[in-house]
Amino acid sequence: MEPLKIRQVSVFLENRSGRMAKITTTLGEFGVSIRAMALADTSDFGILRLVLTDTDTGVAVLKDKGYTVRVTDVLAVRMGDHPGSLGELLTVLENAGLNLEYVYMLNHHTDDQAVLIFRFDNQDRALDVLIEKGFDVLGEDFVLGKTSV
Repeated sequence: MEPLKIRQVSVFLENRSGRMAKITTTLGEFGVSIRAMALADTSDFGILRLVLTDTDTGVAVLKDKGYTVRVTDVLAVRMGDHPGSLGELLTVLENAGLNLEYVYMLNHHTDDQAVLIFRFDNQDRALDVLIEKGFDVLGEDFVLGKTSV
């Protein structure tokens, strides 16, 4: 069975003009593509969250360029793209006592489906609940474009 947790790279950066351009250009120069991305910022710094096609290379390159980088696990869930579908999923997880830390979209969409990347306070429990309740948790191969489920 393929792994259902996906490795996400978090890059801590100063909130200055051109920082994202440098990071994304550098990754591209080393053949690393971005499958999902989110940026959270304050006036002074930001956290750039990335799902990459080659996590190990991406991390090595960014660290070599002096960036502070951390790798964490996230979950990808395919769901219907219709009003209320996200609320249904989050209600199930809330009822299980789980707290959502953040969510963002994967660069994949069809007319009737969306894929979201989630981070919960307890990833193992969230994965168990999602599977138990029949949600479509996608593995790393799908997210990285190696399979088309």
